[in-house]
Amino acid sequence: RTSQRAQSILQVRGMRRHQTVASFAVLLLSKGAHPFRSTGIRRSHISSTTILNMSSAKRVLVPIADDSEEIETTCIQDTLKRFGADVVVASVKQDGDLVCKMSRGIKIMADVSIDEAAKQEWDCIALPGGMPGATRLRDSSPLMDLLEKQREAGKLYGAICAAPAVVLASKGWLGEGATGYPAEAFLSKMDKPSSDDVVVQSNVVTSKGPGTALKFGLALGEYLYGKEKASQIAAEMLVEA
Repeated sequence: RTSQRAQSILQVRGMRRHQTVASFAVLLLSKGAHPFRSTGIRRSHISSTTILNMSSAKRVLVPIADDSEEIETTCIQDTLKRFGADVVVASVKQDGDLVCKMSRGIKIMADVSIDEAAKQEWDCIALPGGMPGATRLRDSSPLMDLLEKQREAGKLYGAICAAPAVVLASKGWLGEGATGYPAEAFLSKMDKPSSDDVVVQSNVVTSKGPGTALKFGLALGEYLYGKEKASQIAAEMLVEA
């Protein structure tokens, strides 16, 4: 028993030691130092790739509802994952059901409920369009509270298709010259809407619809990871920037 107890203590101490070393290495990296040269830590314990992923991965929330647009939802997810982002899909259904039937009947299972997502911090919140999916996003109190918090913090948020008009404009969160789906029912709710495929205005990104969804995802990715990375991803996806 004494031997087993001693072994357990050593294992706990070992875990703490590795955790401390990892934290120290991340701190050194953030200050421009190379953790392995500075401390002599063996690469078998911690890799520089792991440390970079811990410090640079961006968290992106994609809220969905019944009748959200599936092409836009998928393009946002797929494109930002290629950048290395941690993309989480949240269902705004009030009963907590994670499965949403999208605008063309395709079913998508979300990762979490909006109530769970609302407890977390996000580098970007990106709203797909689709009707009446966009209306259901607008009517989700937890999502609106989260977007208000995102806006007040000056952090990135975006919307595509019907969502710029139905969600952002209805809340006064959309400035002059944004873009959205080119139908009078939506454009009439926006202030001097642009005809551009994608519009970036400070920390707000808007886009037209399914056919511009890849460009929308790339614009969000460029904001989070920089132009050089966005150009690389666009070339790999055969998208003309």
